[in-house]
Formats: sequence, C-alpha cells, structure tokens
Amino acid sequence: MSVSTCQIDHIMDVMAAAFDPAYGEAWNRRQVTDALSMPSTHAVLVDSEGVIVEGPEHFNGEGAAGFVLTRSAPGEEELLLIAVRPDYRGRGLAKSLIDHLFLSARQRGAERVFLEMRRGNPAIHLYEKVGFEPIGERPKYYRLENGERIDAITFGRTI
Repeated sequence: MSVSTCQIDHIMDVMAAAFDPAYGEAWNRRQVTDALSMPSTHAVLVDSEGVIVEGPEHFNGEGAAGFVLTRSAPGEEELLLIAVRPDYRGRGLAKSLIDHLFLSARQRGAERVFLEMRRGNPAIHLYEKVGFEPIGERPKYYRLENGERIDAITFGRTI
C-alpha cells in the first residue's frame, strides 16, 4: 500500500496524543516512514465514528481518531503499534482496528497474530478481550524515561 505524507501526519498526531512520553513507546516520524516504506508493513486509520479508513482523503479537516500499524510475514502478522486518541477511547475504536487487522491479516495468509507490550500496559484488557494470550516474556526489556526497566510480554492469537 502506498502511504502518503498526509496519512503519516495523521498517525503522528494520534501517536503524540495517545502515548505517554514516560514510557518511550511512541515512534518518531522517521521510524514510521521507514516502516511504511516496506511492502510488508501496513497502516489503517479509524475516524471518530469508527469507520476504518485506508487512505487519508476521508477526514476532510478532522484528524484520525486512531490507527494500527502491522507487519506481515509468511503465515503471521505482528501488531507493531495501535493507538486511539484519549478523547475517543471507550467507543470500541481499538477493537474495530483489531477486528480489521484480523480480517486483513487472514487475507494476506496469516494464521497467527503476535504483539509485544510492556508489563502494566492497560491495553492488556483489550488484548485479552479479543483473544490474545501471553506466550512469552523478555525481562527488563523496555527502559523508561527515568531509567527504570520493565518486562515485555509477548502475546499471540490464532486467527
């Protein structure tokens, strides 16, 4: 999928609003641009009404409410980033993005979806709700802004 500067702008705006800088989870523009330059990486946006948008032309001046960024490999898909603006949380937008991810990943031939998150991330409730299960850990994998280290938990789900 060809990615426009406008689509990257929407992703960066959501990311700036959604991720707490103390955890260092947000990517910078170069990381997003480089990832999306690879044909195996995919981005999907969602608007405030829950409509999945694969191109930025839909927004007409209103920003995206959320996005998901994934990478496909033979037989699997990795959820790299998912974010919803705080003022749009609790509306099912992240679940809509994940449901779309499962559908599109299956269309690309994936049988499993994986993700990794820091221990203590409140998104665990969403991931468990949509069927992800913990399958591994990386002790002290993430380093916070204050230097503290936090474990990473890997999750998987058959689709």
